[in-house]
Amino acid sequence: MASVCFFWGTTYLGIRVALESFAPAVLVSYRFLLSGAIMLLAAWKLGYHLPRGRELLWTCVNGFLILGVGNGCLTWSEQLIPSSLAALFITVSPFWLVGMESLIPGGDKLTKATALGMLAGFLGAAILFVPDLFERGMSGNAWRGFLILQIAGCSWSFGSIVQKRYPTKAHPIVGGAVQQLAVGLLFLPPALLEPRATHWSATSIGAILYLVTFGSIVGYSSYLYALDKLPVAFVSLYTYVNPVVAAALGWLVYREPFGAKEMLAMAIIFLGVAIVKKFSPKKPR
Repeated sequence: MASVCFFWGTTYLGIRVALESFAPAVLVSYRFLLSGAIMLLAAWKLGYHLPRGRELLWTCVNGFLILGVGNGCLTWSEQLIPSSLAALFITVSPFWLVGMESLIPGGDKLTKATALGMLAGFLGAAILFVPDLFERGMSGNAWRGFLILQIAGCSWSFGSIVQKRYPTKAHPIVGGAVQQLAVGLLFLPPALLEPRATHWSATSIGAILYLVTFGSIVGYSSYLYALDKLPVAFVSLYTYVNPVVAAALGWLVYREPFGAKEMLAMAIIFLGVAIVKKFSPKKPR
């Protein structure tokens, strides 16, 4: 749990550092090609079941929705906004999951308390980008970053719902490895056609290796292990810790702004998420 809370919070800074040398498509492709290949090779050596046919197709589709669009939009957004701000905007993703679930036949319907929590969360996010919108108009980047990350949240949520309804026989870590490798291959053509030159350096190599190791392999495996051993409600607390870690590191390394406005917005968003979690229907473990 500590691994999930800390390492996933550091990936926002890792992405920003890597973007100094890599274009977004290049970073996403290289990161997931490496992590997916390493994890899949380990799974094959250990004799795990590997998905085939229709199961493989659904795994790749879910990978595109969850990691391809989700992480791709996050990486793209960090060219426009600070990593700490991106982490706060990502925090409202559970609202999209709850909202989409309520629209699907057989899904959990929204309660008044849940809708109130979602409204509070989005108001907290609005505190972060509306002033910039009034000051700079359509030329500002905060509202663009917010919209891009809501696309990420929608796709991540929809992919998670699809994955839940079409489970595979493969071990979750094997499924994650296939998803990462598929996303890496999917982003490879635009990465190879990217006109922006890649500037290799010790810093850029270190950043991408950090993302591969601690973001994709260690962080993801820790998350799956925590889900297996701990109550889901407890594991979900990482959504509160990641933005705090990202904000602290963004301020320390890049002196990203984090003052009273950001703290107020964070508190309101966290309150909204807490209300949604508290009043969402409880499901069996």
